[in-house]
Amino acid sequence: MQALSAQRDQLGECPRWHAETQTLWWVDITQHQIHRHHPASGQHKVIQLQEEIGCFIWREKGGLLVALQSGFHFIDDINNPTLTPVVDPEADKPWQRFNDGRCDPKGRFIAGTMNARKDDSFGTFYQLNPDLSVRPLVGKSWTCNGMAFSPDGKTLYWSDTPIQNRNIYRCDYDPETGEVSNQQLFFHVPEGMGRPDGATVDSEGNYWSAQYAGSRVLCISPQGELLCEIMLPVTNPTMPCFGGPDLKTLYVTSASQGMSAEHLAAHPLEGAVLAIPMDVAGLPEVAFAG
Repeated sequence: MQALSAQRDQLGECPRWHAETQTLWWVDITQHQIHRHHPASGQHKVIQLQEEIGCFIWREKGGLLVALQSGFHFIDDINNPTLTPVVDPEADKPWQRFNDGRCDPKGRFIAGTMNARKDDSFGTFYQLNPDLSVRPLVGKSWTCNGMAFSPDGKTLYWSDTPIQNRNIYRCDYDPETGEVSNQQLFFHVPEGMGRPDGATVDSEGNYWSAQYAGSRVLCISPQGELLCEIMLPVTNPTMPCFGGPDLKTLYVTSASQGMSAEHLAAHPLEGAVLAIPMDVAGLPEVAFAG
């Protein structure tokens, strides 16, 4: 296990492996940044935005789809990151921002919001379709998180992060229609192990969940059994993803926000992206079809 680079994030999130360029992308939410890192060469580039970004995905047509505090936008040219608004499904809730999301197997983008005021369950996952129509899908949580799909695309996972919940849910999902049904509790994170944040699924169908304030990533079987945990040298891991040439490196973003200078000096990996060699491979990320 090692740090991917010298970069240290305030609130690192949403790691994505781009197979074509062999680069890892991720965001620093509170610094309004998208990072791109090429592990083989060490080349590192930053896209600077003007507001908080929760998540993003590449488009089949080129460029990016980003989910910001002000809704969904396109960035057509990453070297000149001008925003083209798509839709803001929560324009009536200015205290909300987008948080976690990814595409389903058919290229629909599903991204969830969170209540920055932390005073009620306003968070909702929205499904943005390739025709740019949008609808609420699942959620009603404090912090929508942990969005991931089983290898066959027929199970959707999501979590709610706050300490009073700590639940991970699973739903039946129809990849052809994008319909969700039969939501049920998948796994409850025991007290003292952290709070379920971002997640990914490996090629064998296991769900890997970063535990904010828990210094670990949990591996949970499709049946909801805790298989193992990886302890990490950071307090607040935020999201894992599989990458590398064979998709057998687990990259984990983390957060250093709110930590004292003394703590950061004693724990120099806080806010780092960690790289962990694995025996199991992950799944490739699906681009937005619109």
